Amino acid sequence: METRTRIISAQLSDGTPVKIAASDLGGDMDVAMDLNKILPFKQVTDTIEGIAKETLAAIRKVKPDKASIEFGVEVGIESGALTACLVKGTGTANLKITLEWANESA
Repeated sequence: METRTRIISAQLSDGTPVKIAASDLGGDMDVAMDLNKILPFKQVTDTIEGIAKETLAAIRKVKPDKASIEFGVEVGIESGALTACLVKGTGTANLKITLEWANESA
């Protein structure tokens, strides 16, 4: 099955407009979707925040001196809304995210 990519207009929480290459992920697709409609980017950032919080909780349990995690997020559109998907490898990611933590007790 071929993945279709669309250029979608989105808006950051501070009102900044951004264009995103988003892959169709399936689900209920609105075939008449208005490609000029501006979608909120919050669902994507909420997903990234959730991943970071869960990861930080695990890192705090094992208490390393330093930890770094890198992951890729592909922005997709599903049922007319933007969504974030973790991707295998970071070479194909729309967003490459690196998080680092230093031991807080140091």
